[in-house]
Amino acid sequence: MQRLPEIAWDDFEKIELRAGTVVRTEEFPEARKPSYKLWIDLGELGIKTSSAQITRHYAREELVGRQVLCVVNFKPKQIANFSSEVLTTGFVLAQPERKVPNGSRLA
Repeated sequence: MQRLPEIAWDDFEKIELRAGTVVRTEEFPEARKPSYKLWIDLGELGIKTSSAQITRHYAREELVGRQVLCVVNFKPKQIANFSSEVLTTGFVLAQPERKVPNGSRLA
């Protein structure tokens, strides 16, 4: 079994996890792996973009209106011709148990 590097609690506290609502989706044929382009409303942080490799699990139409959890303080990543500004989390999609205001920080 591979041993993973340990991080300190201070490292974990640097990660900003915020709730947001998917407001728009597009196919992303330019990506190397099947992906969607997502636009996510993160409240006071504005609408941010994310590339998500979830095409096997979700149809684009069922993503709009869904709340998701995002890491908002990674550097943007250029994927083909698209800037992915936030990381959408989850094995499939991690989401809040109940509706919360967009931009809410995971406490």
